[in-house]
Amino acid sequence: MTLLPLLRMMGALALVLGGLAGALWAVRRFDLRLPGRIGAAPRRERRLELVERITVDPRRSLVLVRRDGREHLLLIAPEGHLAIEAFDAVHFGALVTEATHA
Repeated sequence: MTLLPLLRMMGALALVLGGLAGALWAVRRFDLRLPGRIGAAPRRERRLELVERITVDPRRSLVLVRRDGREHLLLIAPEGHLAIEAFDAVHFGALVTEATHA
């Protein structure tokens, strides 16, 4: 293989990789999303939401998950998962508001 075709191949590879890097930058910078299927029904609101996650140690995490207006506090570990507490999110929010104003 001569030098000229090798340089052309490396140049083409550099252009392709540069284009991919530019596309990735644009997606991250402008938070672009792919559109849904054409003609598909609009997505309904999600029922499950991750509210907060705190790392207790390198192997365990506490996770607060909201489902249908209720919040669940879970301990996630390699040994298994443990539901610590479940409470009504609306009622708990009112209690926190009252405690901060008192």
